[in-house]
Amino acid sequence: MSDYTLRAVRHQLLDIPLIEPFAIATGTQSIAHNVLVAVELADGTIGWGEAAPFAAVTGETQSSTLAALDRLAALLIGQDTRCWRALATSMRAAEKEAAAARCALETALLDAWCKRAQLPLWAFFGGTATEFETDMTITAGSTEHAARSALAIRTRGITTIKIKIGGDPRIDLDRIAAVHAAAPAAPLILDGNCGYGAAEACALLDELERRSIPVALFEQPTARHDWEGLKQVRHWSTVPVAADETVTTAADALRAAHEDAVTCINIKLMKAGIAEALDIAAICRAAGIQLMIGGMVETILAMTVSAHFAAGLGGFSFVDLDTPMFMAAQPLRGGFRQSGACLSVAHVTAGHGVEPHMPTEG
Repeated sequence: MSDYTLRAVRHQLLDIPLIEPFAIATGTQSIAHNVLVAVELADGTIGWGEAAPFAAVTGETQSSTLAALDRLAALLIGQDTRCWRALATSMRAAEKEAAAARCALETALLDAWCKRAQLPLWAFFGGTATEFETDMTITAGSTEHAARSALAIRTRGITTIKIKIGGDPRIDLDRIAAVHAAAPAAPLILDGNCGYGAAEACALLDELERRSIPVALFEQPTARHDWEGLKQVRHWSTVPVAADETVTTAADALRAAHEDAVTCINIKLMKAGIAEALDIAAICRAAGIQLMIGGMVETILAMTVSAHFAAGLGGFSFVDLDTPMFMAAQPLRGGFRQSGACLSVAHVTAGHGVEPHMPTEG
């Protein structure tokens, strides 16, 4: 038996209240109902992962994730973690719809493998860089909430603002205008979360242009499977358009490239898994599609893994790794270091650099 052989898999609930509800066009979370995963190698090395299911986006729940983790653990025990990509392929074949569970296990496997090899995850992914700047999100809500949030984001020293829209276009327009008034120099990312039809999205862009409110990116304006609508928005104006919910697999990314449907793709490890996300990034690079890194409602653990991924690969035009700032409690230690908008993983020497404060359950 190799020291890299997987000996055990454990998991426990990771329920964390948020400082405010994380509201998007298709749903709201007041508590992050996540799952903490631990894997143990034959030599005793522990690797940590996090599953962050978000039913409004992927249909996954905490309970469905727990069930998937139990089934997947049976596939992994006794396997050599150095073969992590083959294991990721086996997990996808067994649990295609359980992306959060697969992502958590891939994360824990790589954390353990890289700790054993004394390799930081940013170096494992390519070592292109170790830091970059993130935006911060204004969740769905009132115009007054949007304006207050914009001022608070400026106070944090964060310069790029992402606004959750996709409800009533008239209210959304007022909210965007209020954010622009509060932070006129801030690049604005609009995130429709599938909430608009193509006509509504194009009309919004027209009105924003008329008001001279610049938009840096329009993310997922139309429904997940509305490829024609997405393409219509993408070719309507000069504003870059990103796919999020529409692209969860490498096959989706290939279709987006073939149909010239978007100018950018938001890669989220939690909706694809790490191995699949690497394939998506490779397709985007080959097709000249811009890269964005994002996530679900994740703690510092999963967000730090995404930071390692994006920094290590390099070339990400948009970074949206802000949900740890929405957590009312921090049951984990370590992770990226943040100063204003800047996130850095340069200090991590092995694995992803995050561990729990609390003891784990069997």
